[in-house]
Amino acid sequence: MASTQLTFSKLRVAFLTGGLVWAALLTYLVHGFGFTWYIALADGIISSVLLGAACWLINNNLRYFQPSKGSYINIFIWCVALAGACTFGCRWILPYINTNSVYTSFIVQSLTIRFFTDFLAIGWMAMISMIWYSQQDQKENEKRKSEAEKLARDAELYNLRQQLQPHFLFNSLNSINALIGFKPDEARKMIHQLSDFLRGTLKKDDQQQVTLTEELAHLQLYLDIEKVRFGHRLMTEISCDQKCQDSILPPMILQPIVENAIKFGLYDTTESVTVSIRAEKEDNYLTLMVQNPYDPKTARPRKGTGFGLSGVQRRLDLLFARTDLIETHANDNIFTTIIKIPQV
Repeated sequence: MASTQLTFSKLRVAFLTGGLVWAALLTYLVHGFGFTWYIALADGIISSVLLGAACWLINNNLRYFQPSKGSYINIFIWCVALAGACTFGCRWILPYINTNSVYTSFIVQSLTIRFFTDFLAIGWMAMISMIWYSQQDQKENEKRKSEAEKLARDAELYNLRQQLQPHFLFNSLNSINALIGFKPDEARKMIHQLSDFLRGTLKKDDQQQVTLTEELAHLQLYLDIEKVRFGHRLMTEISCDQKCQDSILPPMILQPIVENAIKFGLYDTTESVTVSIRAEKEDNYLTLMVQNPYDPKTARPRKGTGFGLSGVQRRLDLLFARTDLIETHANDNIFTTIIKIPQV
């Protein structure tokens, strides 16, 4: 709004400056025909005021009304009518400056040139106004469209974030319920861990990226909860290069990937499973790699990996407008998920 008001202020200054220049030019021309500076100045001021009023009128009308392609003839009619009004005004007002027959005859003889000059000036003002206001409308439409897209994107990101929580929360509550009877201390510990994890989750915002160190600290809360659930069966290995600890990434981008790894690694076996997480920085990308063993006969990672990977891929697409930032591989009973986060 402030920038728009500033623009209109500059436009008014330009309009007034143009009016003064026009009045000075008319004064010089009338004086060139042998009339006194008083008559010439009065003629220039009155003619410029009438023309300025006509230009302001058509500019103001076009500010609120943009003609369609088929109605440009209306603009032409307006310009003719306003030029005629200016000429009529000169014809009846200017003789009061000086009743001398020579000046009156000059006015009558100059009416034709005054009409066409005013018509051209008003036509230029109409054309400039149409272009100006159409550009302003286009900018406003683009701004509204951009804001609407941002709201829609934020809403979708929020929905994606919300979908990450329910099944994990239900699983954790079921585990707490199972622990209450024979391991109450473990159940209380898990409740505290779960509350810390959810509290940190609520503070996250997709528009405010976090460092890898912060992301791993929050991920550790999740892993502590899962280790209470699965006990010695779940082991994790986290490897992070020193140079990539300050790299930035969307919050909670790793949790659904690791949850997916635990799901396909532990749910179909009673043996211990190691989930490895490695972070590296190369070529202005933060590369995150999550690996887990799986049973190809039961897990079927190639046919579908649940909401976890698809949700992460959609988030990356919304945040970076790219669909090539996540890839998966399944080799030698090891399922690998690789995420690349662009670094500014």
